[in-house]
Amino acid sequence: MGKYRKYAEIPLKQLPNRVWRSYCGGAMIDRWKNSPSCEDGDMPEEWVASTVVARGDNRPENEGVSVFMLPDGRTVPMTELIAGDEEAFLGERIAREYGNPALLTKMLDSRERLTIQVHPDKRFAAECLNSRFGKTEGWYVLDTRPVGGEESYVLFGFKEGVDRAKWRDLFLRQDISGMIDALHKVRVKPGDVFIIHGGVPHAIGSGCFLLELQEPTDYTMRVEKTTPAGALLSGMLVHQGVGEERMLDCFHYDSLSLDETLRRWKIEPRIEILPDGSLLKHLISRHTGCFSLSELEIPSVSILSPTGDFRVVIVYRGSGVVRAGDFEMEVRQGDELFLPARVRNLEWRVVSDERMRLLCCNPPR
Repeated sequence: MGKYRKYAEIPLKQLPNRVWRSYCGGAMIDRWKNSPSCEDGDMPEEWVASTVVARGDNRPENEGVSVFMLPDGRTVPMTELIAGDEEAFLGERIAREYGNPALLTKMLDSRERLTIQVHPDKRFAAECLNSRFGKTEGWYVLDTRPVGGEESYVLFGFKEGVDRAKWRDLFLRQDISGMIDALHKVRVKPGDVFIIHGGVPHAIGSGCFLLELQEPTDYTMRVEKTTPAGALLSGMLVHQGVGEERMLDCFHYDSLSLDETLRRWKIEPRIEILPDGSLLKHLISRHTGCFSLSELEIPSVSILSPTGDFRVVIVYRGSGVVRAGDFEMEVRQGDELFLPARVRNLEWRVVSDERMRLLCCNPPR
């Protein structure tokens, strides 16, 4: 039995877990968390319920791994929390099939456009990176801001006529404007949802504050060797050690019209009104087997029933109290919670003037 097993029946609150990236941003995360200082910088992401170590040159040991506050005031990294008792914390099915959380959740805010990139699908990850996970990801746009007079946008999917030979030529010449023009540019607004499968080229544009769910890896191949802000990227950050030619094989060269691209990868949420008056938005469900995402809007009181698996819940708006048996904890906007598999019915009671909005992230089904 793991030494932390008694904490597998209560929700656990994560300490702040900002992570360095090669792009600038983060002010909207600060504002969302009601921080006294809201500034853009090189820590534009908050990783939630993470056992993944961020990949980067000369970074702190175990950067990216979540740390939780226990009821007695002690702190414990997530890797240590679940070690030796994966079934209690993750659930029998997840522990048996994966042995780790099999999910990485991020809050991400971009002050500048990210580099054009691709993530591996499961086949490429297994063959080239010795990983059972690729990096399919989902985006839920929470808020936007204009930057330099330009409205928020994302780039993804090859336009018609783009093939490997053309993409390779653009990459070798480092024709950045040509690579940008080879992808579809889509304006975004709060509430938009996208699924980006491994192999799909993409770049989050400037001014996007979003929740990102993904498979639990940090493998990113970049075709720009210099960031939009002018920072030179190492070979490892470009091709993750597989080499440039092999990196180009990571892309799926589906060249599609904009309409077909949006049909494949832009999701229309499904809304359900629950008996207690809460509003449940199904955001990502049947679109991938890697994870699912929903948003629960609570007017007063709601019960979250157990699923047998762990869950990640982020308090996006409002404040209240969450109860699990005799355990009670105050929660407010900006709190990030890990719900172990053994947590039973959770009662969420709103105490603020506004409805409480919970972002509920679930592992593979």
